[in-house]
Amino acid sequence: MTTITARVLSPIRVLTAGLLVAMGVSLATPANAASGYPINKPREVDWSFSGPFGTYDKAQLQRGLKIYTEVCAACHSMNLLFYRNLADLGYTDEQIKNYAAEYEVTDGPNDDGEMFERPARATDRFKGPYLNVKEAAYANNGALPPDFSLLAKARAPERGFPTFIFDIFTMYAENGADYIYSLLVGYQEPPEGVEVSEGLHYNPYFVAGSALAMAQPLYEESVEYDDGTVASLDQQAKDISAFMMWAADPNLPQRKQRGFIVVLFLLGFAGLLYATKKKVWANVPH
Repeated sequence: MTTITARVLSPIRVLTAGLLVAMGVSLATPANAASGYPINKPREVDWSFSGPFGTYDKAQLQRGLKIYTEVCAACHSMNLLFYRNLADLGYTDEQIKNYAAEYEVTDGPNDDGEMFERPARATDRFKGPYLNVKEAAYANNGALPPDFSLLAKARAPERGFPTFIFDIFTMYAENGADYIYSLLVGYQEPPEGVEVSEGLHYNPYFVAGSALAMAQPLYEESVEYDDGTVASLDQQAKDISAFMMWAADPNLPQRKQRGFIVVLFLLGFAGLLYATKKKVWANVPH
């Protein structure tokens, strides 16, 4: 009797546990949503890499690299990126060598057992602005500037139901780039009645609050583009966002194209199976 009861109760316990987990998820979601951040949903930008056949614009990525080099690199690292990866942006080996050589990296030990400085090579990782996280936090009043390598993936806000369902069919994967762009152009004075603590800056697109420690980094003509493109705030925000998206997901276009081909194959295969089933069972009485 005890064994039978245990067998009956076991599925009930599993079902109960599942319901509790589901309730926990359903209760946690409104709690997160109740925080109300970001206040404004990120703007959807028409990126060159959008859709199943989109590709990265190399000219835009080169402009994004320029912004990172001249503006963002003063605070933010890209520890997972190697200088040789810049070949994806259309740079030659010589150009990459010259770009890397502008930075000094620590190497060694040498024959005397000492570490030494040398010009960076294409095989080196991007050099960060600080020696360690402690120095980075100290230089920024306790706020640690995040590494840029995967930020376009890590800071991509959830789209929620039912939007993410449609994203499967449209192959939308640019929410990280949309968020970064919106954040960069979204700095503004706080509305009446909203208090912002000293050292913080109001931005309704910030995913973790209404204000953040980073001051507005880009302004009109913060850089001068080599290709003659007008360096408006909007253009700069798009270029650095695209560059960060490439850094976080360099194979995004190829992956989406392969996924589209796989979906077409599965649809064709399903149709073939259905036609075969109809043919095989056509003369069999049911």
